[in-house]
Amino acid sequence: MARKVFMIGRDEIPASVSLGAGEKLDWTLVCLPGTSAVVDLAISLDGPGAELDLAGLYLCPGSENVRMNVSVCHNSGGCISHQLFKGIVGGTARAEFDGLIYVARDAQKTKAYQQSHSILLSAGAWAESKPQLEIYADDVECSHGATTGFLGENELFYMRSRGIPEKDARRLQIISFLSPVLERLPEELRDDIISEC
Repeated sequence: MARKVFMIGRDEIPASVSLGAGEKLDWTLVCLPGTSAVVDLAISLDGPGAELDLAGLYLCPGSENVRMNVSVCHNSGGCISHQLFKGIVGGTARAEFDGLIYVARDAQKTKAYQQSHSILLSAGAWAESKPQLEIYADDVECSHGATTGFLGENELFYMRSRGIPEKDARRLQIISFLSPVLERLPEELRDDIISEC
């Protein structure tokens, strides 16, 4: 299963994708500073054993406005989907994740997981997650979760007490927070993103 990376605002992202029996899709969406965009993505798992691994990362340090609308429909049994979105929002930027997992009546043995997490770097920044589950089958394993918050003051205090300057401590926290998605990216792009933190 080859990984594909889409740069939001540069690459054309298909609005809808259908996965047949046994097909696998591994995509990562990246939104870099200075990009405002709306991403509408609908993925249907239409054949038994189809698998989706979808991740997203957004850096919005200024006045960006980013919205990600993601719909994943499990229409067939025995399919698996994983979603993980992570974002850093500062300045007066706005970021929104609106995600739906739909499981059809006959899609037994579905496994579907969705996570969306954001860190706010300023009082004027705004982030919202709307995770949704719509399940009509009864033999499934599904979960979703969302968090929005600030950098951990206890962790900052700990690192500063070990001689790490505050700016570096904040940067390390941000990189650590983003690392599950950063690991999916090519080395050059990963280094570029880390340099932006």
